[in-house]
Amino acid sequence: MSTKIHALTDALGNPTGFVLSGGQASDLVGADQLLPGLPADALLADKAYDADERVLAVLAAAEVTAVIPPKCNRVVPREYDREGYQARHLIENFFQKLKQYRAIATRYDKLARNFLAGIHLASAGILLA
Repeated sequence: MSTKIHALTDALGNPTGFVLSGGQASDLVGADQLLPGLPADALLADKAYDADERVLAVLAAAEVTAVIPPKCNRVVPREYDREGYQARHLIENFFQKLKQYRAIATRYDKLARNFLAGIHLASAGILLA
C-alpha cells in the first residue's frame, strides 16, 4: 500500500492544503484537485506538473504565473523564472519536516481518512513549532 501526499504551501513554506492519491497515480491527479480556486499569484512546481491542458491552461485562466521548468522532451521549450524557482526548496523543507513524524513516514494508518487526519495534525505541529 503506497500513498502520495500532494500539498500546497504558502510563500513561507507553511501548508495550506492536502490531497492524497494512490502511489502509482500521476502527480497531475493532485493538481486537478488542488489548482482550481488557487489563491496565489504564482505556483512553483517541479517538472511533473509541466502539462499544458491540466495545469498550465488552468493557471493561465486564473491569471496565476506558472514557475514550472519544462520537461526535457518538450518540443518547444517554455520559459520560466529560474530565480523564482529557487524558492521551491521551501516546499521540500515542509515535506522533510512532515516525514519527521513517524506515523506519517511509515504510514501506520490503514484508512486514507485517518492518514490524512494525521497529516493535518502533523502540519499543525509544524506550524506551531
